[in-house]
Amino acid sequence: MAVIDEMRSGFKRSTMLMKIVWINVGLFVLLRVTAIVGMFSASRGLIDLVLRYVEMPSSPAMLAGRPWTPITYMFAQYDLLHILFNMLWLYWFGTLFRMRCTARQMLALYIYGGLGGAILFFAAYNLIPVFYGSSGWLIGSSASVMAIVTATALLMPDFRMNLLLIGSVSLKWIAIATIVLVLVGISGENAGGEIAHVGGILTGALFATRLRKGHDITSPLNLFLDRCANIGSRIYRRQRNTPPAAAPRRTPSASSTSSTGFGPAERAELDILLEKIKKSGYSGLTPEERRRLFELSRNIK
Repeated sequence: MAVIDEMRSGFKRSTMLMKIVWINVGLFVLLRVTAIVGMFSASRGLIDLVLRYVEMPSSPAMLAGRPWTPITYMFAQYDLLHILFNMLWLYWFGTLFRMRCTARQMLALYIYGGLGGAILFFAAYNLIPVFYGSSGWLIGSSASVMAIVTATALLMPDFRMNLLLIGSVSLKWIAIATIVLVLVGISGENAGGEIAHVGGILTGALFATRLRKGHDITSPLNLFLDRCANIGSRIYRRQRNTPPAAAPRRTPSASSTSSTGFGPAERAELDILLEKIKKSGYSGLTPEERRRLFELSRNIK
């Protein structure tokens, strides 16, 4: 129990980005453990049965019986390489995304991207003639990750990353190369999955373009999540017979802190570093500036 309590405490202290990563990793481990249990208990079909309740089906009749799968599929992976590459991309681009947007926007965009992929996947299998008579199952966080990758590239197109064997490359070229690979993959064996990736790409592009015009498409979902959290909190207090917590008093330091987790001085310092990266790339930063950039990004909540 002590180990479980420690893991629970560590999860609560994690950033939103790491919470999403840990949920994906946790489900991957559970699915793999289920497969091992099925193998040693002579029930090799156990993992297939469990996956059918996690993956999203393309069949309308099956989806009606599993209405939760458009959400569960985007947090689940079964193949090792699948989760490895998805989580690496999510961590890299999620960290950059948090330099421009909030943790709440990242979570909402992750969900939006997954739903966008699910909608396009479902529509393709039921509206495009080439898929008539066939069925598919959708699993993996790729559509959600592609939404964050695309949004980050559009919001920070000139931010440069150092890639192994390639060198310094702007985010816009990384995103373009990724999108081209996705489009090429539509003609392959995993056409349904690649179509879902396109749904994530379109969702990320919509978020970035609307945000540039001052409209945040993630606001409705965040408002809904806030209401659900408030209802859950009230139910919990009733069960515990505890009065509502008093609203915290605002202090000068709290009022001057931005929603990103630090104050105006740190925000100005971060903007200066990002502007320097835009002009001369990440390699143009001094070791001290790189250390400071890392510290500022770690303080974003």
